[in-house]
Amino acid sequence: MKMEKRICKNSGLELSILGTGCWAFGGGDYWGDQIQKDVNNVVHASVDLGINYFDTAEVYNEGRSESSLGKAIIGIPRDRLLIGTKVSPSNCYKETLIEHCEASLRRLQTDFIDLYMVHWPLHPHSIRHFTNDIYIIENPPEISEAVEILQILKQQGKIRNFGVSNFSSNQLKNLHLEEIAVNELPYNLLCRAAEYDTLPICEENGIGVIGYMALLQGILADIYPTLEDIPVWQRRTRHFNSKRTEECRHGEEGAEEETNIALKGIRLICKESGFSMAEIAIKWILTNPAITCTLVGSRNVSELKANVNAVNGPLSKEIKAELNRITLPVMEKLGNHFDYYESAENDRTL
Repeated sequence: MKMEKRICKNSGLELSILGTGCWAFGGGDYWGDQIQKDVNNVVHASVDLGINYFDTAEVYNEGRSESSLGKAIIGIPRDRLLIGTKVSPSNCYKETLIEHCEASLRRLQTDFIDLYMVHWPLHPHSIRHFTNDIYIIENPPEISEAVEILQILKQQGKIRNFGVSNFSSNQLKNLHLEEIAVNELPYNLLCRAAEYDTLPICEENGIGVIGYMALLQGILADIYPTLEDIPVWQRRTRHFNSKRTEECRHGEEGAEEETNIALKGIRLICKESGFSMAEIAIKWILTNPAITCTLVGSRNVSELKANVNAVNGPLSKEIKAELNRITLPVMEKLGNHFDYYESAENDRTL
């Protein structure tokens, strides 16, 4: 099939509107085991279905995601693939960034990375999620230092483009925006905080946006009948009351009432339109012209085909407007904070 592509203006990168998220590749504690044969099949089927972007990170499953993707792309012409990976903020010093980029290249078994991103902003609260080294936490690398090295890596041909991930408008102001190819952000019907000011600043300055958490880890796939049925590991976001979910670390009251009402409204639209909730969720994201590509994770080819099917046919303006209306209370309750795992006060993106 011919899948629509959108261009990141600053870089000219042309991404398929759906990208394959590779976090589960290689298997790990968060997503469980992942058979390499299934990974191979998903990657090859992705290309056949028109997907050209594959997104991973050095931290995903301790590097196994990159290694698994590297095995899966063997035999696929390199010009049919755009590979994006992310360096942890704790590894952005001059002396370590090149080393970590080269390690990613080895795991991916490729000569260059199409898109290399700084995974989270460079400040102590963000970095402590990636390392226990007190020196690094208290003396974080400077973003200007990281960008200088990213420019060198680009000159050397080891990376083709560089960008950031989880950078709010406040963080973006510290950068020369014309150099930034992409900002990767959480974005879905129940996570709309990026709309306040981060999406606008990206769109105005030619920065492509790759959205992640399209289905909010299954919640927008209508897998769970009620909020109580959602596994605790998926109930850690600010949508949920921290008093009822020990795994939450945000300490807030959440937005369970607003989330419940929104989900009921989305289900009603699904019933009336004939679309599944996953189809509705993906179609809605792609109605936003500021979104270049949205990531979907697929454990097997059947899941992949279901996700790809969601891009067939547009979403009507009427349905989009109704989805905006019924999810607005969630957006307003959670506010302008798209770190959905930390409290508004401790937002790592600010």
